[in-house]
Amino acid sequence: MNTLKSLLVIAGLAAASLANAQEKKMPPVDPSPMDMAYYPVMYPYVCKVKGEPGTLVARAIFSRPQKKGRPIFGNLVEYGKVWRLGANEATEVEFYRPVVIGNKTVPKGRYTLYVIPTETKWTVIINKQTDIWGAYKYESSLDLVRTDVPVTAPADEMEAFSMVFEKAAYGANLLMGWDKTMVSLPIRWTESKTVAATTPAKKK
Repeated sequence: MNTLKSLLVIAGLAAASLANAQEKKMPPVDPSPMDMAYYPVMYPYVCKVKGEPGTLVARAIFSRPQKKGRPIFGNLVEYGKVWRLGANEATEVEFYRPVVIGNKTVPKGRYTLYVIPTETKWTVIINKQTDIWGAYKYESSLDLVRTDVPVTAPADEMEAFSMVFEKAAYGANLLMGWDKTMVSLPIRWTESKTVAATTPAKKK
């Protein structure tokens, strides 16, 4: 009888556990999915998988809101106000070595990246506070760098907010754009020649 009772208890617990598991659901797909940009571009695949030479310098983590027919800059994203540079959590950038932005040295570390957009320029802000949602708790006293970059028009209108690093003679540029607007943030470091381009050399 004791064995029968034990089996019934075990069966009941198993059924309750299964029912509880079935009640749990994963969250829906975020309308502004999170993405990641590396320098060197696609560093984990190009350097870690394919084995091409390269030293990790920077990584940006950002969300990608969609245009969906809406007017963006000057409307959805207001001119003259601090913007999280995407959606959801404020964009973060991590540098794996000291770099120079806007003539100021940024030590190795993780930072929040904000901008103040206008029609002709963006003020790019490197801020020491991290793990922030939106720009609601932005504290200017924690700014490490503020630098202005001019607004340009991309070749094609961008449906989703986008960020990517590109190689430059002095280091790299961080391209940021959405809709009909793009900016390029110069990032400099010494010995930039040691950071390999991600495009494989052509065979002779």
